[in-house]
Amino acid sequence: MGAMDRVRIGYGFLTAMITPAGGITNDDVASLRDQHPDRFFGVAAVDPRRIMPALAELDRAVNELGFIALRLETFMWEMLPTDRRLYPLYARCAELDIPVCLQIGNTGSFWSSEPGRPLHLDRIALDFPELTIVGGHIGWPWTAEAIAIAWKHPNVFIDSSAHLPRHFPPEFLHFAKTFGRTKVMWGTDYPLLDLEKTRVQVDELDLEPDVARAFLFDNAQRVFKLPVDPT
Repeated sequence: MGAMDRVRIGYGFLTAMITPAGGITNDDVASLRDQHPDRFFGVAAVDPRRIMPALAELDRAVNELGFIALRLETFMWEMLPTDRRLYPLYARCAELDIPVCLQIGNTGSFWSSEPGRPLHLDRIALDFPELTIVGGHIGWPWTAEAIAIAWKHPNVFIDSSAHLPRHFPPEFLHFAKTFGRTKVMWGTDYPLLDLEKTRVQVDELDLEPDVARAFLFDNAQRVFKLPVDPT
């Protein structure tokens, strides 16, 4: 909380992480969120291998725990984002009117990067025009591909988590400043990146005030239906 206040961060997302080996459950996240419910929001995770329990858990996370989105790290399950086993989850997110957050870009050393190709989002957006899709981590090294899909589809957005602003790909920065200013959102992927360092580096980009406001808050507020920023 202190770090957030020092660099004027109003809200944070706490994300569950379900993997084949275990992880951080939705209940774990809810208990942490409830310590500061005015500042944090929960993002759900489910095991996509068993679709009926996954749908029930997603319903519970949203309707009982008050979570605002679903996160799917499909590469950890060795699934492409277009895997038909995931389609019931996309449909349920659309019904619940919450975004689905999908990893795009290069992955860690132990997994194939193919699930992170941003082009996979094109098929999902075509099949589910009612679904809000957030591609996380800029999509590097396919950033231009991510920009093309976000620009093509009104329901696709990009977040910058896991990338220091000082090292944003030039095409992403140009997109954020110009024709994509309503399509991009700042993030850290904390604790992967230091919260304060990442936020301060946004100021170093010398963005126009309206562009900075959209990148840091307005777009996320609209996409995730957040309250007015308390800072």
